[in-house]
Amino acid sequence: MNALLRFSLFLFPLAFSQDSAHLLHQRILTLDTHADAPISMQKDDFDIGVRHDRLKDESQIDFPRMKEGGMDAMFFAVYLAQGPRTAAGHAKAKADALDIFDRIHKALKKHPDQAELATTPADAYRLQKAGKRAIFIGMENGYPVGEDLSLLKKYYDLGCRYITLSHFANNVICDSATDPDGPLHNGLSAFGKDVVREMNRLGMLIDVSHVSDKSFYDILALSKAPVIASHSNARALCDFPRNMTDDMIKALAAKGGVIQVNFVSDYLRKPSDQHRQALTTIRMATVGKAVTPALEARQKAQTDSVAQRYAHERATLADIVNHIDHIVKLVGIDHVGIGSDFDGGGGVNGLEDVTQIENLTRELLKRGYNEKDIAKIWGGNLLRVLSQAKK
Repeated sequence: MNALLRFSLFLFPLAFSQDSAHLLHQRILTLDTHADAPISMQKDDFDIGVRHDRLKDESQIDFPRMKEGGMDAMFFAVYLAQGPRTAAGHAKAKADALDIFDRIHKALKKHPDQAELATTPADAYRLQKAGKRAIFIGMENGYPVGEDLSLLKKYYDLGCRYITLSHFANNVICDSATDPDGPLHNGLSAFGKDVVREMNRLGMLIDVSHVSDKSFYDILALSKAPVIASHSNARALCDFPRNMTDDMIKALAAKGGVIQVNFVSDYLRKPSDQHRQALTTIRMATVGKAVTPALEARQKAQTDSVAQRYAHERATLADIVNHIDHIVKLVGIDHVGIGSDFDGGGGVNGLEDVTQIENLTRELLKRGYNEKDIAKIWGGNLLRVLSQAKK
């Protein structure tokens, strides 16, 4: 290092550090495994190819803001809340899921200069080189599968590369970590076991976020391919059933899988009992019911009210990296990644939307992670597992 550079570092260490973080962030491939942008895309007046203002419409993702923040790739979630476990309920879930797939494909067709569908690791790197956003698709909640195994192939052909097997309540595939009625199947159902086998055959990743502990171990024992937790955190740091125990994280890593840390405050830092109970009451009010716009609007208004009441408990950027640190110390650098849950509840002080993700890279550097480590956390680990999905 020459004398002039040493003198510059002495005078302007922060500026140099920020420049270094920015350049590193631009070099690596950044991938987020869980983004709920399709929730915004279901509004007919929302164009994901146009830049939006989070303070005006509360959205956290669009293609221009992805580019601005240096977000190269995201898994857009085809999310369906759990409704009735009936033939009619499953038929509606299927129709709603197909509509979301269609909206994603239409948006990509409308903005081919900004983004393209990605289904393989090679796609992600090709599109990064071309300066385009790589849009993968995942499905949150296996509810749209119903009891029809053939639908897995249909969703795979539409671009789906993982399915979160359950959500906040039990479905016909497996038990959820948070169903207030307790377990329905004591883990995976008989149909759920067929789902795991077929997903392995297709090369579709199995996502264990939201599933019960027993479901998790059943899935891990049966799957021939590594599995992922697309947006989960460490229960040791935030005691909630949606998070994973140290033993679960170790078991996931032992089979080559990866846990993708999310940005949801309630899963990063343990809220007060009153806060948690208020949120649980709101979430459980929709379980088993047909989801209507009026029901969604009421749930959102109630959630916003709770968030304002307990704003002082909100997590920070440092909390995200605390969970990453914990997982790395537990199982090593090869088994952790990022699944923000932006547009689905994700967002902390210091990391409010996709334009601010470089702040996470900067915090990782401050904690002592090198470029190779950060590249693994930001996408390398997940893409490795995706390449091993077909068995």
